[in-house]
Amino acid sequence: MTNPRAVVFFGVLIALALAVGLSTRTDAPDSPVPTVENTAPQGARALYLYLREGGRAVDTLLTPLEAIPPDTRTVVLAAPEGRPVTTEEVTELERFVLEGGTLVYLSPRELGKHQAALEGWLRLESGLMLPASSRGLDSTLSDVGGTTVDVWLPVGPLHGLSQLRVSQDRGLRMGHDDAVPIAGMGGAVAVWRRAMGKGEVYVLAGSDLLENRRLELLDNLRFWEALAARGPLLFDEYHHQLAPPPPFSRGIWVFTAQVLAVGLLYVVSRGTRFGAPRPLRVERHRSALEYVRSMGWLMRRAKVEKELLPELDQALRQQMQERLGIPVGLSDEDAARMMEQDGGVSATEYLEAKADLTRTHAQPTVAPADYARVARRYAHLERALAGREARA
Repeated sequence: MTNPRAVVFFGVLIALALAVGLSTRTDAPDSPVPTVENTAPQGARALYLYLREGGRAVDTLLTPLEAIPPDTRTVVLAAPEGRPVTTEEVTELERFVLEGGTLVYLSPRELGKHQAALEGWLRLESGLMLPASSRGLDSTLSDVGGTTVDVWLPVGPLHGLSQLRVSQDRGLRMGHDDAVPIAGMGGAVAVWRRAMGKGEVYVLAGSDLLENRRLELLDNLRFWEALAARGPLLFDEYHHQLAPPPPFSRGIWVFTAQVLAVGLLYVVSRGTRFGAPRPLRVERHRSALEYVRSMGWLMRRAKVEKELLPELDQALRQQMQERLGIPVGLSDEDAARMMEQDGGVSATEYLEAKADLTRTHAQPTVAPADYARVARRYAHLERALAGREARA
Protein backbone atom coordinates (compact mmCIF):
# COMPACT_ATOMS: atom_id res chain seq x y z
CA MET A 1 0.00 0.00 0.00
CA THR A 2 1.34 3.43 -0.91
CA ASN A 3 2.45 5.61 1.99
CA PRO A 4 0.35 8.83 2.00
CA ARG A 5 3.30 10.85 3.31
CA ALA A 6 5.47 9.72 0.40
CA VAL A 7 2.75 10.68 -2.07
CA VAL A 8 2.46 14.16 -0.56
CA PHE A 9 6.24 14.58 -0.47
CA PHE A 10 6.76 13.69 -4.13
CA GLY A 11 3.74 15.78 -5.11
CA VAL A 12 5.29 18.84 -3.47
CA LEU A 13 8.61 18.17 -5.23
CA ILE A 14 6.90 17.93 -8.63
CA ALA A 15 4.98 21.16 -7.99
CA LEU A 16 8.20 22.95 -7.03
CA ALA A 17 9.96 21.67 -10.14
CA LEU A 18 7.12 22.89 -12.35
CA ALA A 19 7.13 26.30 -10.64
CA VAL A 20 10.88 26.70 -11.09
CA GLY A 21 10.68 25.59 -14.71
CA LEU A 22 7.92 28.06 -15.52
CA SER A 23 9.60 30.93 -13.72
CA THR A 24 13.00 30.42 -15.35
CA ARG A 25 13.56 32.83 -18.21
CA THR A 26 15.58 31.63 -21.15
CA ASP A 27 17.88 34.32 -22.53
CA ALA A 28 17.49 35.03 -26.22
CA PRO A 29 20.43 33.94 -28.39
CA ASP A 30 22.92 36.57 -29.42
CA SER A 31 22.01 38.33 -32.64
CA PRO A 32 24.52 38.00 -35.52
CA VAL A 33 23.31 41.19 -37.22
CA PRO A 34 26.07 43.86 -37.14
CA THR A 35 23.86 46.83 -36.22
CA VAL A 36 24.83 49.73 -33.96
CA GLU A 37 22.11 48.64 -31.50
CA ASN A 38 23.44 45.10 -31.14
CA THR A 39 25.55 44.61 -27.99
CA ALA A 40 26.31 40.96 -28.79
CA PRO A 41 29.81 39.94 -29.91
CA GLN A 42 28.89 40.33 -33.60
CA GLY A 43 27.20 43.71 -33.13
CA ALA A 44 28.64 47.19 -33.71
CA ARG A 45 27.39 48.95 -30.56
CA ALA A 46 30.87 49.38 -29.07
CA LEU A 47 32.24 51.15 -32.14
CA TYR A 48 29.24 53.47 -32.38
CA LEU A 49 29.44 54.51 -28.72
CA TYR A 50 33.22 54.87 -28.84
CA LEU A 51 33.10 57.28 -31.75
CA ARG A 52 30.23 59.30 -30.26
CA GLU A 53 31.88 59.57 -26.85
CA GLY A 54 35.08 60.61 -28.60
CA GLY A 55 33.32 63.62 -30.13
CA ARG A 56 33.10 62.23 -33.65
CA ALA A 57 30.10 63.10 -35.86
CA VAL A 58 28.45 59.71 -36.30
CA ASP A 59 24.82 58.94 -36.94
CA THR A 60 22.50 56.25 -38.33
CA LEU A 61 20.43 56.22 -41.50
CA LEU A 62 16.95 54.68 -41.13
CA THR A 63 15.71 55.60 -44.61
CA PRO A 64 16.70 54.43 -48.11
CA LEU A 65 20.07 55.50 -49.47
CA GLU A 66 18.39 57.78 -51.97
CA ALA A 67 18.36 60.51 -49.30
CA ILE A 68 21.94 60.70 -47.99
CA PRO A 69 22.48 63.92 -45.98
CA PRO A 70 24.61 66.40 -47.98
CA ASP A 71 27.29 66.87 -45.31
CA THR A 72 28.04 63.14 -45.00
CA ARG A 73 31.66 62.16 -45.74
CA THR A 74 31.50 58.38 -45.13
CA VAL A 75 28.69 55.83 -45.52
CA VAL A 76 29.13 52.42 -43.89
CA LEU A 77 27.11 49.39 -45.07
CA ALA A 78 27.87 46.61 -42.60
CA ALA A 79 26.86 43.35 -44.32
CA PRO A 80 23.17 44.24 -44.73
CA GLU A 81 20.92 41.19 -45.21
CA GLY A 82 17.49 42.49 -44.20
CA ARG A 83 16.60 44.39 -47.38
CA PRO A 84 18.35 44.46 -50.73
CA VAL A 85 19.90 47.71 -51.92
CA THR A 86 17.92 48.76 -54.99
CA THR A 87 19.29 49.91 -58.33
CA GLU A 88 18.18 53.48 -57.56
CA GLU A 89 20.10 53.39 -54.29
CA VAL A 90 23.20 52.11 -56.08
CA THR A 91 22.94 55.07 -58.46
CA GLU A 92 22.78 57.45 -55.48
CA LEU A 93 25.80 55.78 -53.86
CA GLU A 94 27.77 56.13 -57.09
CA ARG A 95 26.91 59.83 -57.25
CA PHE A 96 27.90 60.22 -53.60
CA VAL A 97 31.32 58.64 -54.20
CA LEU A 98 32.01 60.54 -57.44
CA GLU A 99 31.38 63.82 -55.63
CA GLY A 100 34.01 63.04 -52.98
CA GLY A 101 32.35 60.70 -50.47
CA THR A 102 33.74 57.47 -49.06
CA LEU A 103 31.77 54.21 -49.16
CA VAL A 104 32.80 51.38 -46.83
CA TYR A 105 30.99 48.20 -47.81
CA LEU A 106 31.47 45.21 -45.54
CA SER A 107 30.20 42.44 -47.79
CA PRO A 108 28.14 39.49 -46.51
CA ARG A 109 29.94 36.17 -46.71
CA GLU A 110 27.24 34.64 -48.92
CA LEU A 111 27.52 36.40 -52.24
CA GLY A 112 24.63 36.41 -54.70
CA LYS A 113 21.98 36.00 -52.00
CA HIS A 114 21.30 39.35 -50.35
CA GLN A 115 22.78 42.29 -52.31
CA ALA A 116 22.72 41.49 -56.00
CA ALA A 117 22.65 45.14 -57.15
CA LEU A 118 25.64 46.16 -55.04
CA GLU A 119 27.63 43.07 -55.95
CA GLY A 120 26.90 43.64 -59.63
CA TRP A 121 28.04 47.27 -59.41
CA LEU A 122 31.24 46.38 -57.52
CA ARG A 123 31.79 43.11 -59.45
CA LEU A 124 32.42 41.02 -56.36
CA GLU A 125 33.26 37.32 -56.35
CA SER A 126 34.18 34.87 -53.63
CA GLY A 127 37.92 34.55 -53.11
CA LEU A 128 40.40 32.21 -51.46
CA MET A 129 40.26 31.06 -47.86
CA LEU A 130 42.32 33.18 -45.47
CA PRO A 131 45.00 31.10 -43.71
CA ALA A 132 45.08 30.93 -39.91
CA SER A 133 47.42 33.24 -38.07
CA SER A 134 47.70 34.55 -34.51
CA ARG A 135 50.41 37.13 -35.17
CA GLY A 136 50.15 40.19 -32.96
CA LEU A 137 48.03 38.52 -30.24
CA ASP A 138 49.18 37.74 -26.70
CA SER A 139 47.56 34.29 -26.83
CA THR A 140 46.09 31.99 -29.45
CA LEU A 141 42.89 31.98 -27.34
CA SER A 142 42.42 35.76 -27.61
CA ASP A 143 40.38 35.37 -30.82
CA VAL A 144 39.42 31.80 -31.61
CA GLY A 145 38.27 31.54 -35.22
CA GLY A 146 40.05 34.71 -36.32
CA THR A 147 43.17 35.39 -38.34
CA THR A 148 45.63 38.24 -38.83
CA VAL A 149 45.97 39.91 -42.25
CA ASP A 150 48.67 42.32 -43.36
CA VAL A 151 48.15 45.82 -44.73
CA TRP A 152 49.87 45.70 -48.10
CA LEU A 153 49.18 49.26 -49.19
CA PRO A 154 48.72 51.75 -46.29
CA VAL A 155 46.57 54.33 -48.07
CA GLY A 156 43.59 56.38 -46.89
CA PRO A 157 42.27 55.21 -43.49
CA LEU A 158 44.91 52.42 -43.54
CA HIS A 159 47.78 54.90 -43.46
CA GLY A 160 50.15 53.94 -40.68
CA LEU A 161 48.43 50.58 -40.03
CA SER A 162 50.15 47.22 -40.38
CA GLN A 163 47.81 44.44 -39.27
CA LEU A 164 44.04 43.82 -39.05
CA ARG A 165 42.13 41.08 -37.26
CA VAL A 166 39.33 39.36 -39.20
CA SER A 167 37.53 36.00 -39.32
CA GLN A 168 39.28 33.05 -40.86
CA ASP A 169 36.94 32.81 -43.81
CA ARG A 170 36.96 33.41 -47.54
CA GLY A 171 38.31 36.60 -49.00
CA LEU A 172 36.98 38.58 -51.96
CA ARG A 173 37.79 39.25 -55.58
CA MET A 174 36.87 42.56 -57.21
CA GLY A 175 36.46 42.52 -60.98
CA HIS A 176 37.26 46.20 -61.77
CA ASP A 177 40.65 46.81 -63.37
CA ASP A 178 41.28 49.89 -61.22
CA ALA A 179 40.45 48.07 -57.97
CA VAL A 180 43.52 47.56 -55.73
CA PRO A 181 43.94 44.89 -53.02
CA ILE A 182 45.29 46.67 -49.96
CA ALA A 183 45.08 44.05 -47.18
CA GLY A 184 45.12 40.28 -46.99
CA MET A 185 47.30 37.27 -46.44
CA GLY A 186 48.92 35.02 -48.99
CA GLY A 187 46.73 35.02 -52.09
CA ALA A 188 43.50 35.87 -50.19
CA VAL A 189 42.36 39.49 -50.16
CA ALA A 190 40.42 40.88 -47.18
CA VAL A 191 40.22 44.60 -48.18
CA TRP A 192 39.91 46.23 -51.63
CA ARG A 193 40.08 49.90 -52.61
CA ARG A 194 38.74 51.54 -55.74
CA ALA A 195 39.08 55.25 -56.50
CA MET A 196 36.06 56.79 -58.25
CA GLY A 197 36.02 60.47 -59.23
CA LYS A 198 36.79 62.51 -56.11
CA GLY A 199 35.91 59.70 -53.71
CA GLU A 200 36.78 56.10 -53.00
CA VAL A 201 35.18 52.75 -52.17
CA TYR A 202 36.53 50.27 -49.61
CA VAL A 203 35.19 46.72 -49.80
CA LEU A 204 35.84 44.35 -46.90
CA ALA A 205 35.18 40.62 -46.70
CA GLY A 206 32.66 40.30 -43.88
CA SER A 207 31.77 42.64 -41.04
CA ASP A 208 34.63 41.44 -38.77
CA LEU A 209 36.43 44.78 -38.62
CA LEU A 210 33.65 46.59 -36.72
CA GLU A 211 32.36 43.76 -34.51
CA ASN A 212 32.40 44.24 -30.74
CA ARG A 213 34.55 41.13 -30.22
CA ARG A 214 37.40 42.29 -32.50
CA LEU A 215 37.21 46.07 -32.27
CA GLU A 216 40.19 46.40 -29.90
CA LEU A 217 42.38 43.82 -31.63
CA LEU A 218 45.45 45.01 -33.58
CA ASP A 219 44.72 48.07 -35.76
CA ASN A 220 40.94 47.57 -36.23
CA LEU A 221 39.88 50.55 -34.12
CA ARG A 222 42.47 52.88 -35.73
CA PHE A 223 40.91 52.17 -39.14
CA TRP A 224 37.54 53.53 -37.93
CA GLU A 225 39.12 56.46 -36.14
CA ALA A 226 40.78 57.53 -39.37
CA LEU A 227 37.46 57.33 -41.25
CA ALA A 228 35.59 59.29 -38.56
CA ALA A 229 38.29 61.98 -38.61
CA ARG A 230 37.36 62.85 -42.19
CA GLY A 231 33.93 64.17 -41.17
CA PRO A 232 30.36 62.97 -40.50
CA LEU A 233 30.13 59.18 -40.67
CA LEU A 234 26.80 57.48 -41.35
CA PHE A 235 25.93 53.88 -40.44
CA ASP A 236 23.22 52.44 -42.68
CA GLU A 237 20.64 50.69 -40.46
CA TYR A 238 17.76 50.70 -42.93
CA HIS A 239 18.91 47.63 -44.86
CA HIS A 240 19.32 45.58 -41.68
CA GLN A 241 15.56 45.77 -41.12
CA LEU A 242 13.31 43.20 -42.71
CA ALA A 243 11.02 44.49 -45.41
CA PRO A 244 7.36 44.78 -44.30
CA PRO A 245 5.00 42.11 -45.62
CA PRO A 246 2.99 43.01 -48.73
CA PRO A 247 -0.39 44.67 -48.06
CA PHE A 248 -3.57 42.66 -48.30
CA SER A 249 -5.06 42.66 -51.75
CA ARG A 250 -8.46 44.17 -52.42
CA GLY A 251 -9.93 40.70 -52.94
CA ILE A 252 -9.04 39.66 -49.39
CA TRP A 253 -10.67 42.79 -47.98
CA VAL A 254 -13.81 42.12 -50.03
CA PHE A 255 -13.90 38.51 -48.85
CA THR A 256 -13.48 39.62 -45.22
CA ALA A 257 -16.31 42.15 -45.61
CA GLN A 258 -18.57 39.47 -47.07
CA VAL A 259 -17.85 37.10 -44.20
CA LEU A 260 -18.58 39.84 -41.66
CA ALA A 261 -21.83 40.76 -43.44
CA VAL A 262 -23.01 37.15 -43.53
CA GLY A 263 -22.07 36.70 -39.86
CA LEU A 264 -23.95 39.88 -38.91
CA LEU A 265 -27.03 38.75 -40.86
CA TYR A 266 -26.92 35.39 -39.10
CA VAL A 267 -26.71 37.04 -35.67
CA VAL A 268 -29.60 39.37 -36.45
CA SER A 269 -31.76 36.59 -37.87
CA ARG A 270 -31.13 34.32 -34.91
CA GLY A 271 -31.42 36.97 -32.23
CA THR A 272 -34.39 39.10 -33.35
CA ARG A 273 -38.07 38.10 -33.83
CA PHE A 274 -39.86 39.60 -36.78
CA GLY A 275 -43.13 40.44 -35.01
CA ALA A 276 -44.88 39.27 -31.84
CA PRO A 277 -44.51 35.62 -30.89
CA ARG A 278 -47.43 33.44 -31.98
CA PRO A 279 -49.24 31.14 -29.50
CA LEU A 280 -48.04 27.58 -29.32
CA ARG A 281 -50.04 25.33 -31.61
CA VAL A 282 -51.62 22.35 -29.89
CA GLU A 283 -51.68 19.29 -32.11
CA ARG A 284 -54.63 16.90 -31.68
CA HIS A 285 -53.94 13.41 -32.97
CA ARG A 286 -56.72 11.35 -34.54
CA SER A 287 -58.12 8.25 -32.85
CA ALA A 288 -57.72 4.75 -34.24
CA LEU A 289 -61.45 4.63 -35.04
CA GLU A 290 -61.07 7.63 -37.35
CA TYR A 291 -58.32 5.83 -39.26
CA VAL A 292 -60.54 2.72 -39.58
CA ARG A 293 -63.44 4.78 -40.88
CA SER A 294 -61.18 6.54 -43.32
CA MET A 295 -59.88 3.24 -44.64
CA GLY A 296 -63.46 1.96 -45.01
CA TRP A 297 -64.49 5.07 -46.90
CA LEU A 298 -61.46 4.73 -49.13
CA MET A 299 -62.26 1.08 -49.84
CA ARG A 300 -65.86 1.90 -50.78
CA ARG A 301 -64.68 4.59 -53.12
CA ALA A 302 -62.23 2.16 -54.73
CA LYS A 303 -64.93 -0.59 -55.11
CA VAL A 304 -62.52 -3.41 -54.48
CA GLU A 305 -64.89 -5.59 -52.42
CA LYS A 306 -64.83 -8.43 -54.96
CA GLU A 307 -61.03 -8.55 -55.00
CA LEU A 308 -60.87 -8.53 -51.19
CA LEU A 309 -63.22 -11.49 -50.68
CA PRO A 310 -60.59 -14.21 -51.41
CA GLU A 311 -58.25 -12.43 -49.00
CA LEU A 312 -60.71 -13.06 -46.16
CA ASP A 313 -60.63 -16.82 -46.65
CA GLN A 314 -56.85 -16.84 -47.20
CA ALA A 315 -56.27 -14.91 -43.97
CA LEU A 316 -58.48 -17.34 -42.01
CA ARG A 317 -56.73 -20.41 -43.47
CA GLN A 318 -53.37 -18.87 -42.58
CA GLN A 319 -54.51 -18.40 -38.99
CA MET A 320 -55.79 -21.99 -38.89
CA GLN A 321 -52.36 -23.22 -39.98
CA GLU A 322 -50.50 -21.10 -37.42
CA ARG A 323 -52.75 -21.97 -34.45
CA LEU A 324 -53.99 -25.51 -35.22
CA GLY A 325 -51.48 -26.79 -37.75
CA ILE A 326 -54.11 -27.22 -40.47
CA PRO A 327 -52.38 -27.06 -43.88
CA VAL A 328 -53.51 -24.31 -46.22
CA GLY A 329 -53.77 -26.75 -49.15
CA LEU A 330 -56.21 -29.05 -47.32
CA SER A 331 -59.81 -29.18 -48.64
CA ASP A 332 -62.48 -27.04 -47.00
CA GLU A 333 -64.38 -30.05 -45.63
CA ASP A 334 -61.30 -31.64 -44.04
CA ALA A 335 -60.12 -28.26 -42.75
CA ALA A 336 -63.58 -27.59 -41.21
CA ARG A 337 -63.56 -31.00 -39.52
CA MET A 338 -60.09 -30.51 -38.03
CA MET A 339 -61.00 -26.98 -36.89
CA GLU A 340 -64.05 -28.32 -35.09
CA GLN A 341 -62.02 -31.14 -33.57
CA ASP A 342 -58.99 -29.11 -32.44
CA GLY A 343 -60.29 -25.55 -32.23
CA GLY A 344 -63.84 -25.99 -30.97
CA VAL A 345 -65.31 -24.04 -33.90
CA SER A 346 -68.35 -25.50 -35.65
CA ALA A 347 -67.47 -26.99 -39.04
CA THR A 348 -70.93 -26.09 -40.36
CA GLU A 349 -70.36 -22.42 -39.54
CA TYR A 350 -67.08 -22.33 -41.46
CA LEU A 351 -68.56 -24.18 -44.47
CA GLU A 352 -71.58 -21.85 -44.55
CA ALA A 353 -69.31 -18.79 -44.38
CA LYS A 354 -67.20 -20.22 -47.20
CA ALA A 355 -70.28 -20.94 -49.32
CA ASP A 356 -71.58 -17.42 -48.74
CA LEU A 357 -68.18 -16.03 -49.81
CA THR A 358 -68.19 -18.17 -52.96
CA ARG A 359 -71.72 -17.07 -53.95
CA THR A 360 -70.95 -13.43 -53.29
CA HIS A 361 -67.71 -13.59 -55.26
CA ALA A 362 -69.56 -15.13 -58.23
CA GLN A 363 -71.87 -12.10 -58.53
CA PRO A 364 -71.05 -9.59 -61.30
CA THR A 365 -70.73 -6.82 -58.74
CA VAL A 366 -70.33 -7.02 -55.00
CA ALA A 367 -72.19 -4.43 -52.98
CA PRO A 368 -70.56 -3.03 -49.86
CA ALA A 369 -73.34 -4.53 -47.72
CA ASP A 370 -72.63 -8.01 -49.12
CA TYR A 371 -68.91 -7.63 -48.49
CA ALA A 372 -69.59 -6.39 -44.96
CA ARG A 373 -71.80 -9.44 -44.27
CA VAL A 374 -69.14 -11.90 -45.41
CA ALA A 375 -66.34 -10.00 -43.62
CA ARG A 376 -68.38 -10.04 -40.42
CA ARG A 377 -68.85 -13.83 -40.53
CA TYR A 378 -65.14 -14.39 -41.13
CA ALA A 379 -64.28 -11.97 -38.33
CA HIS A 380 -66.43 -14.03 -35.94
CA LEU A 381 -64.60 -17.17 -37.02
CA GLU A 382 -61.18 -15.54 -36.45
CA ARG A 383 -62.18 -14.35 -33.00
CA ALA A 384 -63.55 -17.81 -32.08
CA LEU A 385 -60.37 -19.44 -33.37
CA ALA A 386 -58.29 -17.06 -31.23
CA GLY A 387 -60.40 -17.91 -28.18
CA ARG A 388 -61.74 -14.39 -27.78
CA GLU A 389 -65.40 -15.23 -28.51
CA ALA A 390 -67.41 -17.97 -26.84
CA ARG A 391 -69.09 -20.45 -29.18
CA ALA A 392 -72.43 -22.22 -28.51
